[in-house]
Amino acid sequence: MQEFDVVIVGAGAAGLFCAGVAGQLGLKVLLLDHGEKVAEKIRISGGGRCNFTNLDVTAANFLSDNPRFAKSALSRYTPRDFVSLLQKHGVAFHEKHKGQLFCDRSAEDIITLLLAECAAGGVVRWQPCSLKAVRYSDVGTDAGTARYELDTSSGSVACKALVIATGGLSIPKIGATDMGYRIAKQFELPLIPTRPALVPLSFDETAWAPFAQLSGLSLPVEIATGGKKDTTRFREDLLFTHRGLSGPGVLQISSYWQEGSSIRLNLAPDTDVADFLQQAKSSSRKRIANELATLLPSRLADSWAAQSLSAQAAERPINEAPDKALNALAERIARWELRPTGTEGYRKAEVTAGGVDTRALSSQTMESKQPGLYFIGEVVDVTGWLGGYNFQWAWASAFACAQGLAARLKPA
Repeated sequence: MQEFDVVIVGAGAAGLFCAGVAGQLGLKVLLLDHGEKVAEKIRISGGGRCNFTNLDVTAANFLSDNPRFAKSALSRYTPRDFVSLLQKHGVAFHEKHKGQLFCDRSAEDIITLLLAECAAGGVVRWQPCSLKAVRYSDVGTDAGTARYELDTSSGSVACKALVIATGGLSIPKIGATDMGYRIAKQFELPLIPTRPALVPLSFDETAWAPFAQLSGLSLPVEIATGGKKDTTRFREDLLFTHRGLSGPGVLQISSYWQEGSSIRLNLAPDTDVADFLQQAKSSSRKRIANELATLLPSRLADSWAAQSLSAQAAERPINEAPDKALNALAERIARWELRPTGTEGYRKAEVTAGGVDTRALSSQTMESKQPGLYFIGEVVDVTGWLGGYNFQWAWASAFACAQGLAARLKPA
């Protein structure tokens, strides 16, 4: 049976980075993954250019049942630390908007960087290699004396510490599994229920029929959860699809949306629509839809007028429209309330919300209450906004873990 200081399960963003850092801190590291390729999520992210971090990361950009947990790791490995690593490797990048950083060339540059860091740390990598069983024995009371034995498709291995970096359930076609959650359950660690996050929302097919014709149309909106009292809101782009709504705004709000509740949209967030329509009424003889087209895409303006007004009223000039009708139209544009029937599920979700309960983990090291067992990245109940935040959590949690491993396992 081969012996290692650390075995890391999962060769995604968090697993690769943790392995590289731990190896360079002097630990003997084995990294294993059931897939043939490493870091498929990095490879497909950001349209193939990987939105690898965000310059404006704070703990407020993350959801968790224990919101303060992420602060420690995020403060000790920042976006600028990862940027410095890119500069060391000569990876060119740019800021797109709202602090989002992307590779100039390809997401492959990030993967190459991470593999180079692993090579520098002497990391051994088994891939494809499936994990079949994990056993634990407490062989002493001193730090570093815990022992895990793993049965894998490449043979048996023993280690002093085991790191779970298996990710969540999102995008099963690239290999997502529930392995991390099953290991947490095996060692009686609590889980926060999982659900798809950063995911398109779907609607009743009949109710959505009038809007299906708008598929492909995009516009900037303000989107919020809840009824009259907003709980969370974003200013982002909205995309109409055949089945419902997508685009950055919807992906953002989906992480906060609760089944059975509504979302609310302001389709013209920079305009007092009621005032705009009243001014148009006093100075124009154009159709209402034509006036709306100065605020909204013309297809949406036509659809909105047709659905909000009678056929006769929609064709009359705006100066003949009753104030009541214009005010109702303005209210619907500024406060369009919708009740999704669900989401597009893990198949389309960028991340998984929920996971290993952080109350069972150290915020300093990511070690669980089970000695020598660590959880990092998406498998943990820490979920970031759209825009590079989840990758930054991967880097930060991995770095905290690697530092903790070195402190625990390296001889004094």
